[in-house]
Amino acid sequence: MGKKKKKVEIESEAEAEAESKSNIHESTQIESQTNLSLLNGDSHKKKKKKKIKAEKELNSEAKADEIPTVSIAIAGSIIDNAQSLELATRLAGQIARAATIFRIDEVVVFDNKSRPGNSGAFTTQNNKSNENERGAAFLVRILQYLETPQYLRKALFPKHNTLRFVGMLPPLDAPHHLRKHEWAPYREGVTLKERATSSVGTLVDVGLDKNVVVDHVLEPGIRITVAMGTNHNLDSELPCQVVSFSKPREEAGTYWGYKVRYASNISSVFTDCPYKGGYDHLIGTSEHGLIVSSSQLKLPAFRHLLIAFGGLSGLEKSVEEDLKLKGKNVRDIFNLYLNTCPHQGSRTIRTEEALLISLQYFQEPITRALQGAVSC
Repeated sequence: MGKKKKKVEIESEAEAEAESKSNIHESTQIESQTNLSLLNGDSHKKKKKKKIKAEKELNSEAKADEIPTVSIAIAGSIIDNAQSLELATRLAGQIARAATIFRIDEVVVFDNKSRPGNSGAFTTQNNKSNENERGAAFLVRILQYLETPQYLRKALFPKHNTLRFVGMLPPLDAPHHLRKHEWAPYREGVTLKERATSSVGTLVDVGLDKNVVVDHVLEPGIRITVAMGTNHNLDSELPCQVVSFSKPREEAGTYWGYKVRYASNISSVFTDCPYKGGYDHLIGTSEHGLIVSSSQLKLPAFRHLLIAFGGLSGLEKSVEEDLKLKGKNVRDIFNLYLNTCPHQGSRTIRTEEALLISLQYFQEPITRALQGAVSC
């Protein structure tokens, strides 16, 4: 009971704001869908259909929020320990591979020190500089690049020095990284400048021999998820539908990659959570944590679970350097503070090693928690 109160102290101020932002996002998306329908030439007779479509979008958003998610938070400072750009790239590739193997929904990269600015608005694609990046900026760019299907990378990522060695990394081979000859109910695509000639809509490159048309008018250079339908004939004039990124998981249970988010400090990891209501269970990992075997660990039924990994000096140092958490003990912030690799032979366990060890450690407890939630 005490731990729960401590967690509330950290998140209570931001929870109302996060819920408000989520509601704004939902209503904006529905309004956007309606406006797009108007641009596509819908007549007055279709207003009723648009209203039904908006209601379906709202239900879809609610359904997506009900799907349990697992997020990981990683300190960007781990990149600073790499001795070269090539080794830093390899390290980022290991993080991406681990996140994909264990079906992580969100990767949050946080800076160790408090910095001004809006952490949630950070995106590396907006950085036009070609200078070498370090720390969180470097890790975010590589993680985003590797999560993107290969056929979209040239359109979405301009040349940058940070990406010089990404070609040597093993592919993630995630379910949404489809080959040209593969047909799937959903594909990731990027909107093109060219306009469709036979129908009103937008041309989209989805990595096939021919581009497809979607039923919305969209700006070029936007990554979207496209429902391909059952007709394999690309010459068909029937437009495809734009759906939410979470739709493949909702409908078919298919893992569809991870989202990447930047946080200016560890407190922003919690307060800027994109999920409605925030993370409802927080786990910290450290060699100073509690030792519990995986088979004995009991996790509550959760909606949005977060597992945090510290930087070169551990989570304790990250909390100590965060001005918003001044005076807080690291054990007071997390619901559980665990040592997932006791009796280690090395003095140190690198974060990329701890990530693989810990995510495997949590597989069984997470599965039990999700099965318990279904049976309730």
